[in-house]
Amino acid sequence: MTSSRIALPDDYGTTLQALKDRVREARHRVQRTVNTQLIELYWGMGREVLARQEQDGWGSKVIARLADDLRQEFPDMRGLSARNLQYMAAFARQWLGDSIAPQAVAQLPWGHIRTLLDKNLGPEALRWYAAAAVEYGWSRNVLMNMIMNKSMERTGTASSNFTRSLPSPESELAQQAAKDPYAFEFLGLSGDVAERDLEQALMDRIVDTLRELGPGFAFVGRQVHFDVEGDDFYIDLLFFHVEQLRYIVIELKTGKFQPEYAGKLNFYVALVDDKLRREAHADTIGILICGAKNDHTVRYALGRSDSPMAVSTYSYENLPAAERQALPAADELTAAFDQIGSRDIGE
Repeated sequence: MTSSRIALPDDYGTTLQALKDRVREARHRVQRTVNTQLIELYWGMGREVLARQEQDGWGSKVIARLADDLRQEFPDMRGLSARNLQYMAAFARQWLGDSIAPQAVAQLPWGHIRTLLDKNLGPEALRWYAAAAVEYGWSRNVLMNMIMNKSMERTGTASSNFTRSLPSPESELAQQAAKDPYAFEFLGLSGDVAERDLEQALMDRIVDTLRELGPGFAFVGRQVHFDVEGDDFYIDLLFFHVEQLRYIVIELKTGKFQPEYAGKLNFYVALVDDKLRREAHADTIGILICGAKNDHTVRYALGRSDSPMAVSTYSYENLPAAERQALPAADELTAAFDQIGSRDIGE
């Protein structure tokens, strides 16, 4: 009798799935352990090469000979090229100390680390991107895009009233959810567009949009309808932050920031707080993303607002592939739009 014809117990399927999950988790742990040991090996080798370079003046020819001898001794081991030895030395130079194991970077694949080293980042940025890549499981391509779009520099930089309207440390968490500017180059847009077109483009590329907004954002709805005693209102985009347990209202304006936009956003935040927020949720926050802004005007507009809000800009010019490699700072790409109408979406 074959195994497919055996009368199986009722709980067989559950047990099988549990064992599959256990095997997968064990394999993942082994892979992580092997990777960490490899990174520790590379870092230790890098320390040795770096010491010889700095103390004894070892040059590229000596490093090349060292690589040849190591590969002859370990022919089945990859990663012992002269170029990789130079990367190991650069790795050790950037992450000094007695051990690499406590550092987040020790949990990254070697390809990620080489990407970080190639970007000529400062010490703070190196550690920030390494830690973020580990925490959020960024692939190598996502890591490259985050660096190219200067995600660290833009995170938590939007003008807001969070420190006044929210208690600490909740205000610091809310601030980290707001970037300035948002980089929407992945939309493939150029020139002036209507707000509905921008909104539609963001929805068409929702995965990329969520990645740009940052970790923790979950999409709730677009043009979310609220009936206030017969009056109809529509929120452009509504998200829920699963780490901070709060709703986030996002309003889009393609023109320059106007003070009345803050009043409308304040109303929407209060509406979501009243209609959707539960006791376990943190305060709802609002983020207005517009084409351009005067920081002084924003500061006055948010100064007396009761709701926690931030105002940011965005850029979406579609650059040719060759030019993307030399992408300047994100704030240099922020679109300088003329006002193309102050009509609110949904009106």
